[in-house]
Amino acid sequence: TAVAGAVGALYGPLHGGANEAVLRMLERIGTVENIPSFIAGVKAKREKLFGFGHRVYKNFDPRAKIIRGVAEDVFKIAGRDPLIEVAIALQDAALSDEYFVSRKLYPNVDFYSGLVYRAMGFPPQFFTVLFAIPRIVGYCAHWRESLAGPDTKIIRPQQDYRGVWLRHYQPLQQRQQGAAEAAGTKPSQAADKPVVKPPGNAYRRRVAGQNWM
Repeated sequence: TAVAGAVGALYGPLHGGANEAVLRMLERIGTVENIPSFIAGVKAKREKLFGFGHRVYKNFDPRAKIIRGVAEDVFKIAGRDPLIEVAIALQDAALSDEYFVSRKLYPNVDFYSGLVYRAMGFPPQFFTVLFAIPRIVGYCAHWRESLAGPDTKIIRPQQDYRGVWLRHYQPLQQRQQGAAEAAGTKPSQAADKPVVKPPGNAYRRRVAGQNWM
């Protein structure tokens, strides 16, 4: 359960599923000829460029150079994926464009890993799980530590409150009095009056049996 929850939390186009997002992006571009229009779309914020940039590696991700060579080794065995030409051309176009260079957007490890996985026969739905496999030992160690620690009762994420520390408020009785005066009723009646909320759209669809999943 702990591992399944960790893999589920890892999934998403910004991290564990980033290589899947790159693959879908390359499929959407289709050919090298479509790269200029795609680049223009990224600059105009109509498109998203996946597989570029990293929170730690502000220059070229050294892992990307390694996996680029791994991709060529895999292609020699499994056959060359035509999307690799699109990926290379997209990388060259981005690295020669001041828009991306000034923002330190360089290819990261996810840019080529999706092509490697696909060449090996894995469907995109498996990518996040493959990404998590080398991390399983750490997941299990963390889980076991949480059970074995004598002082551990419940694990809570660190909280960093950024809101207002001191806030003035109106006492409950005064709020009831004000609501009663506005409604023309007694305070006790105003306090006990239930609030009727209309059903949400999801509830309406579920009851009607239409598009509720």
